[in-house]
Amino acid sequence: MDKQVDAVNPGDRIDPSASLEEKKDRVAVEYDDVTMNTNTVPTYFAVESENGNEKALHHVEDAEEISDVIRQARVDDSGERVWK
Repeated sequence: MDKQVDAVNPGDRIDPSASLEEKKDRVAVEYDDVTMNTNTVPTYFAVESENGNEKALHHVEDAEEISDVIRQARVDDSGERVWK
């Protein structure tokens, strides 16, 4: 039986037919915190893959790979972010 499970948040749904640009614009959830600052969680994070192409990582399905990308970020002596 091949049944798709509905996600709790509509933004969590994965649309394999969506283009990279459409994925970059998707928002999983947007909320105001206790300081009334608006926080936005994107559905997909666009990252550069090892072959130099851009790809979209889903914030739930690809969370481990997103964490790996974040760990690669470094800051140099002048405070500029340097990616390894």
